[in-house]
Amino acid sequence: MHTRQLGNTDMQITPIGLGAWAIGGGGYAFGWGPQEDQESIKTIQRAMELGVNWIDTAAVYGLGHSEEIVGRAIKGQAWKPYIFTKCSLVWDSNGEVSNSLKADSIRREVEASLKRLGVDVIDLYQVHWPNPDKDIEEGWSTLAQLKKEGKVRAIGVSNFNVEQMRRAQKIAPIDSLQPPYSLINREAEREILPFCQENHIGTIVYSPMASGLLTGQMSKERIENLPSDDWRRNNPEYQEPRLSRNLKLANVLNDISFVHNVTAGVVAIAWTLQNPAVTGAIVGSRSPGQIEDLLIGAEFRLTDTEKEQIEKFLKDNP
Repeated sequence: MHTRQLGNTDMQITPIGLGAWAIGGGGYAFGWGPQEDQESIKTIQRAMELGVNWIDTAAVYGLGHSEEIVGRAIKGQAWKPYIFTKCSLVWDSNGEVSNSLKADSIRREVEASLKRLGVDVIDLYQVHWPNPDKDIEEGWSTLAQLKKEGKVRAIGVSNFNVEQMRRAQKIAPIDSLQPPYSLINREAEREILPFCQENHIGTIVYSPMASGLLTGQMSKERIENLPSDDWRRNNPEYQEPRLSRNLKLANVLNDISFVHNVTAGVVAIAWTLQNPAVTGAIVGSRSPGQIEDLLIGAEFRLTDTEKEQIEKFLKDNP
């Protein structure tokens, strides 16, 4: 795979990175249902074998479990990928999640993440959510200090709007932004992606397949049978009236993918990567087979006719 420079950092990343949200498993507010740890480890190691050179996780995924699994997967490996993780979502002894951008909280978080991941330095440390808004300056100042101290190589933000990024920039440069971006959620195109491009901020987008809706594998029946602790059950995009429209969009991607002998998910990923402001896409996978099928999205290119076909559907089905 070719690589792209992440913002102004010295990191050259593959267009696709492995997302480790789902491998955190279930049992908490943002879980994906049961997940076998050994399958997760095999998935991470298979992605590495295929050349994926970055993994995106977060402390809150599985309440620390995702980071632990990533740490186990890369331990003892001759070659290690870049590790990107996040802070600001913390939990108590009952597993209740809350937001904190206080300096002492972030410092506790980074030490815990370093331990779970089994690394000396985190390659990219990100503020997961800009909450509480009033504490953005304190939180970002803390990340900037952690970078100076050498605990992290680069610092980024996730889910920030332009005004919040401008506030952070007054304190220290932003190396990267992580926004949601897909054919179902194009909000980032309005202001966020242009701003990042103009300011040389690397952009790694999450949910390019809309959390599974655009994989071509989803159906109403499958959604009805999602585990009770799968957060998607409460996602408006998984509920009517949006669900029927989203599944029709997936069928359009299926029609395109069939011609090229790829999956609809590949088409969805490739569509996000065609935007010149996008550096890379986070692709969640729960089995080696999934990442094998989706990795071609890093190199796949849609024709102008296929792009027009997609745009026509979106225009006719807003």
